[in-house]
Amino acid sequence: MLRHAGKRLLAAIPLLLVVPLLVFLLIDLAPGDPAVVLAGEDPTPDRIAAIRGELGLSDPVVERYLRWVGAVLHGDLGQSLMSDQSVMDMIVRRMGTTMSLVLFAMVMAVVLGTLMAILASLRPGGVVDRLVNWLASIAIAIPAFWFGLVLASLFAVTFQVFPAFGFVPLSEGLWPWMSHLVLPGIALGLLPAAEVTLQLRSALGQELKSDYILNAQAKGLSRSAVLFKHALKNACVPVVTVLGFRVAEVLAGSVTIEIIYNMPGLGSLAVDSVLSRDIPVLLGFVLFSTSVVVVVNLLVDISYGYFNPKVRA
Repeated sequence: MLRHAGKRLLAAIPLLLVVPLLVFLLIDLAPGDPAVVLAGEDPTPDRIAAIRGELGLSDPVVERYLRWVGAVLHGDLGQSLMSDQSVMDMIVRRMGTTMSLVLFAMVMAVVLGTLMAILASLRPGGVVDRLVNWLASIAIAIPAFWFGLVLASLFAVTFQVFPAFGFVPLSEGLWPWMSHLVLPGIALGLLPAAEVTLQLRSALGQELKSDYILNAQAKGLSRSAVLFKHALKNACVPVVTVLGFRVAEVLAGSVTIEIIYNMPGLGSLAVDSVLSRDIPVLLGFVLFSTSVVVVVNLLVDISYGYFNPKVRA
């Protein structure tokens, strides 16, 4: 199993190199020039050319990319063009906000999706089963940003139950931290929760019809014992795959959610860097996001060994 994970890790190295290269190429093709932004109002061509030369923006894109890779291998993500701050420090300061939001959304999706799927599986074809499938199908069609606005309007403005803006770190208390994550976390985790529900409900339906389940029921085991001790573990294999894909989408969706709830995370940092063409900050965000996806995929591969013993063989 560890050998397989090691192979996947080696296969991920080209991904970590190719994705930033694509970003370099896209930035080079996109209109706009960070040197114009830094030059201020009514800059002269000489002033813009001097700034481009100072920042190395006039060099070929491949040369700039190789220079950036060399710096990254030494643990240096560069300096922000706009604030002259260390990109690494900017990412570290905002990383806690985004990872808290992503973690809250994914935990909510797993817990809620699992509970809904189990409830639906207790009586296949019953009222609860049809209701759960109906609600999950609707949830898949709801955009996260729209649902986030609705939640903020209802529970932050109208009823004033949860705060509508900002973020409080965990070091300042569990409830202040969670209260700022509830609304954006629910909005962000609605889609993965719905997909976990549908995937797990479908997998449980197939498992409960399997011969080993029928044999266990024939021996006198209750339906709940069969469901929780036998069927649920085997049914989680396709769900793990869904969660692996959804972490990347939740990380991408956190960009809009952080803007809606004014959360100082990596999503808002990425948007600001795109608008100001702050290339080092944008590349740092891309590298961080790609690394998170790689780590999540490795964890998914490892978890297969727990849910599916054939993988460990």
